[in-house]
Amino acid sequence: MGEFTHFNDYGRACMVDVGGKKETDRTAVAAGRVLVNRETFDLIKSGGHKKGDVLATAQIGGIMGAKRTPEIIPMCHPIFLTGVDIEFDLNEEELAVEITATARCTGQTGVEMEAMTAVSVAALTVYDMCKAVQKDMVIDNIRLLKKTGGKSGEFIRQE
Repeated sequence: MGEFTHFNDYGRACMVDVGGKKETDRTAVAAGRVLVNRETFDLIKSGGHKKGDVLATAQIGGIMGAKRTPEIIPMCHPIFLTGVDIEFDLNEEELAVEITATARCTGQTGVEMEAMTAVSVAALTVYDMCKAVQKDMVIDNIRLLKKTGGKSGEFIRQE
């Protein structure tokens, strides 16, 4: 069984020292979704929302979120991201905006938090853009799907 790494010998929070780790190419893919009602879904799908293109704005928000991760998650290292991409899938059956974010870097620590922050901020941006039309949207199922690189190697979620 693994141990938590963000605590020092006194049980207090600390930033993990990654100085001795080897730089590797690292990728993380995360996903989540925003559940909406039919009216909101149709506005997003048609691009007819009066605030503008919801998904284009969420795309930018998600990328900005990934870039700002170490400013909002206390023990995250500032890393040099080499790429961030956000994809949206409009799931008609579930009335869901499905969000997938991929983050990449070459470094001594992973990009899982950047990918999950990108999804979270993209989802929050969808909510912000649509809250005038619907207040009871649900953001859920934010999770890591895959990660590569680093000492722990590859992880692929079995869903």
